[in-house]
Amino acid sequence: MKYNAILLAFLSATAVAETQDIEYITVTGDFRQATLDQLSSSATVLSTQRLDARQATYLDDILNVAPNVNFASGASRGRFIQIRGIGERSQFAEPINPSVSFLVDDFDFSGLAAAGVLFDTQQVEVFRGPQSTLFGTGALAGAVKIVSNQPGEDQGTHAEVRVGNNDSYRIEAATGSELTSALRYRVAFMHNASDGFVNNTFLDREDTDNIEETAAKAALQWDISSDSVLDVSYRWYDINNGYDAFSLDNTRESLADEPGFDTQQTHAVSVKLTTDYHFGQLTSLLTHASHNIAYGYDEDWTYTGFHPFGYTSFDAYFREVDTQTAELRFTSAESARLFNNSTDWLIGVHYKGVEEALVREYTYAANDFVSKYLPTTKALYGQTDTQFTDSLALTFGLRFENYGFDYADNQGLQREYDTSMIGGKAALQYTPDEHTWYASISRGFKGAGINPAQRVSEDKRFFDEEYNWNYELGVKGPLFVPQATLRAAIFYMQRDNTQVNDFDVITRQDGTPDFIDVIDNADLGTNRGAEIEANWQVTDSWQLQGSIGYLDAKFEEYTNARGDFIDEQQQAQAPRWTANLYSRVLISDSWSWQADVDFKDRYRFSDGHDVMSPSATLVNTQLKWEQRNWYASVWANNVFDKTYYVRGFGGFSNDPRDGEFGYATPEPYYQLGAGRQYGVTVGYQF
Repeated sequence: MKYNAILLAFLSATAVAETQDIEYITVTGDFRQATLDQLSSSATVLSTQRLDARQATYLDDILNVAPNVNFASGASRGRFIQIRGIGERSQFAEPINPSVSFLVDDFDFSGLAAAGVLFDTQQVEVFRGPQSTLFGTGALAGAVKIVSNQPGEDQGTHAEVRVGNNDSYRIEAATGSELTSALRYRVAFMHNASDGFVNNTFLDREDTDNIEETAAKAALQWDISSDSVLDVSYRWYDINNGYDAFSLDNTRESLADEPGFDTQQTHAVSVKLTTDYHFGQLTSLLTHASHNIAYGYDEDWTYTGFHPFGYTSFDAYFREVDTQTAELRFTSAESARLFNNSTDWLIGVHYKGVEEALVREYTYAANDFVSKYLPTTKALYGQTDTQFTDSLALTFGLRFENYGFDYADNQGLQREYDTSMIGGKAALQYTPDEHTWYASISRGFKGAGINPAQRVSEDKRFFDEEYNWNYELGVKGPLFVPQATLRAAIFYMQRDNTQVNDFDVITRQDGTPDFIDVIDNADLGTNRGAEIEANWQVTDSWQLQGSIGYLDAKFEEYTNARGDFIDEQQQAQAPRWTANLYSRVLISDSWSWQADVDFKDRYRFSDGHDVMSPSATLVNTQLKWEQRNWYASVWANNVFDKTYYVRGFGGFSNDPRDGEFGYATPEPYYQLGAGRQYGVTVGYQF
């Protein structure tokens, strides 16, 4: 009944809207700059207005707006993203390959989403379904891209201060202008801080799960000539968050004597040269990024002496990651169209090299674990866009990618792996009137990997690459009245060699089993569902937006480490229903009221246990005043202080109070999402 009520409420309230028509929403995450209704795929673009309405400071503040998108924390932030049920949930293993590409402008930060802080942001783009032609390995499920404001003569200056409960505050400033008629710049800075929602009663501190994030960027755009533009960009992140998230009683009261940490320091620079020729445009892009990442947590969640058997443990991972990318792409002009002037085309080559060095310090390890992982991708890709008639078009893209890695650690393991993968997309678009209908088939891929734990059996050492076939039908356009627009899609995804979390079973000398976490391959995964996004300008002063997603995701025909045959099982992090409803009312020329409601159905936390996250509905609201250059707002997120969870574990007990002689009963343990947040924001736009 609750699903019917949600759907009825959605349909009755949303044939929804933005103040601007859908066709004017420009998408940057495509080879050719396109509008949202021109994409032959399901995508969501979140504007600055939507980000401001939620006082968004990080990606996990806004991901619930997009249908069939979820995230898991497993850290201080919800930086592990799942799209249509596919994606990672944490990084307690090493190495790991992402299923969702994450980009910030020209930087590929896939697997490094701690850099997902939002400042001087133009929009956030979420692409659902495989995006291999565009982004290659890592875009098995889709991609998320943060697009920031670029240098330009029309870019203004703004400054903003936000204060809220839990000793939270945020400062942001940005400016940009012309230095000469040929030279433009843009600089921005952000600092975000909060004590968090955890009270460590053992240490008598309220800041052990704190947020402390600083970021800055500088961009320069130079018109070298009338045909060539050079863009240079630098980004710096300094993330120093705490990580004290778990309690034996599943409360916000911590007993940890060694609170954890979650930090990342990043320096990244990109250089892009765009040159126009009579027959097309040549784009050359080079990027380099250096990341120092540290992540650690109190494994027993308590203090020394709490456990009667002397159990106390701390686990910490220190990673140094260097990434280089190079890309060369040629995009045809109208004068170079093929096949009787009907077909635009492009061709490109791409290189990405990563060097990742890990040091793991663990209480119960005799020595620190040290490893080095060097994955490399080399790709050749191309795409054609053919206009058969005024209303019928075909897009066809292919990507050939060679993926390999070298791995070595101080336990004596040295391995190499090399494979080639093919992905792409074919999409037919039909636009008989104001509506655009599309049908597409796309294939994504994700690289193979290695389970490096010393005790893993040889047959569990490697896991194979995964492929994802996506079949999709969609429509975009007006809904009943010109003031209402609709985007809808249905999809069926078939995953081959589905990568799942499992464990290897090794028999100890005393005959007892030892369970070791590994990644393995299931034979088949199927993910099917639907997505609807609608926009309606109800009146000149009332705007509605809404979305709803349905997802049925399962993997099949899999024998786990216990020897149990899994005929069919729901995939983790795949809620059956997701929904969002947004309302904005102009009360007067200066005042507006905004409300945002998210719904997420119950879902499994992991493939390896049955602990569920219950369904949750969160309400956010804001009252905003704007007068000339000034604006101010009073806001509240999670208005009703709803308890919800962003990570969960099961199948073990960490609590000696569970049984008379020790840890008797397996318990579910949860990482709680943020409680009620409220505050005031004041800003000035020059």
